[in-house]
Amino acid sequence: MKKKVFQWLQYAFFLALAIFLVWWSVGKIKGHDWEEMKGALRTTDYWLLVPVVLILLASHYSRALRWKILMQPLGYSPSTLNTYFSVLIGYLANLAVPRLGEVLKCTVLARYEKVPANKLVGTIVAERAFDLICLLIVFAVSIFSQIDIIGKFAMDKIKKIVSTETGDIDWLKIAVVVGGLLIVLLVVRFIMHKFAHIHVIGKIKEFMRGIWQGLISVRYVKNKGWFFFHTIMIWVGYLLSIQMGFYAMQATSGLGIKASLSVLSLGSIGMIATQGGIGAYPFLVQETMMLYGITENVGRAFGWLLWLVQFFLVIVFGFLSIGLLPIVNRKKSLQHA
Repeated sequence: MKKKVFQWLQYAFFLALAIFLVWWSVGKIKGHDWEEMKGALRTTDYWLLVPVVLILLASHYSRALRWKILMQPLGYSPSTLNTYFSVLIGYLANLAVPRLGEVLKCTVLARYEKVPANKLVGTIVAERAFDLICLLIVFAVSIFSQIDIIGKFAMDKIKKIVSTETGDIDWLKIAVVVGGLLIVLLVVRFIMHKFAHIHVIGKIKEFMRGIWQGLISVRYVKNKGWFFFHTIMIWVGYLLSIQMGFYAMQATSGLGIKASLSVLSLGSIGMIATQGGIGAYPFLVQETMMLYGITENVGRAFGWLLWLVQFFLVIVFGFLSIGLLPIVNRKKSLQHA
C-alpha cells in the first residue's frame, strides 16, 4: 500500500511540475511574442523534420540492438523486431507515467519471447548506468569545447553566488558553501550507514549499488565492440536530430554542432525532469539557445517544435508497435496454440 501511495505521489509531483512549467512558459508570452514565434514557424521547412524522425527512429533501433546484446549473457536472444517494438512501447508508456516504460518494455518482450521479465531488470539498470555516463560525457564535451560560451555562462552564475554587491570575491560565502557541502556529505554518509534498515534509505543504496553493478556488468557481454558502437550511435542520433532541427528553422539554420551539444545536454535534463519532457524540455532548450544569440521567442518556438516532433513520433510509432506486435507474432502464436 505504501509503495502504491509513493508511486502516485511521484506521478502527481512530476505531472504538477510539467503543468507548472508549461503555464509559466506560456504565461510569459505576450501579443508581439506570439507574432515572433509564428514568424519563426512560418519560415520553417517542415520537410526537413522528416529526417529528424528517421534519425531518432534509427537511434531507438540502436537502443534495441544494444538491449539485445545485454540479454545475451543471460542466455536469451529475442528477435530484433520484437525488441524494437518493445522499446518504442516503452517510450510511449513513459509519456503517461515516469519510468513505467522500463518495466512495460520488459513485460511486453516477455509476452512474445521466451524471456522472463524479472530477468531483464538487470539489463535495464545497465542501460540506465551507461546512459548516465554518456550524458555526463556530453556535458563535459559541451563545456570544455565552449569555454567562451558555456564556461563563461557558468562562471557568471558562480560569481553571482560568491561575490559581494561591489563585485569582489566574498571568501566568507565560499567558506560557508564549501563547509556546507562537506557537512551535507558527512550527514548523508552517516544516514546511509546508521539508518540502512529504513526502507527509503535501503532503496537509495540499492539504486546506487545497481548503477555500479550495471556499469561493471558489461564485462560479461560477448560483443563489447558492438555494445559500445550502439551506445555511441544512440547519442550521435540524438545530436544529429537536433542539428537537423536547426536546419529546418530559418532563424536557427546557422547554428552548428556545438550548439547542438548544449541543447542535447540541457534538453536531456528536461526529458528526465518531467514525464516525456513536457514543459521542461522546451524551456531548457529555449534558455540554452539564448546563449547563442537566438531570441527568447525563437528559442521557445524551436524548443516546442522539437519536443512536438519527438512527442508525435513516440505516439505514432508507439501505438503502431502495439498494433504490429500481434500481427508479426501471429505465426508464433499459432504454433503454440
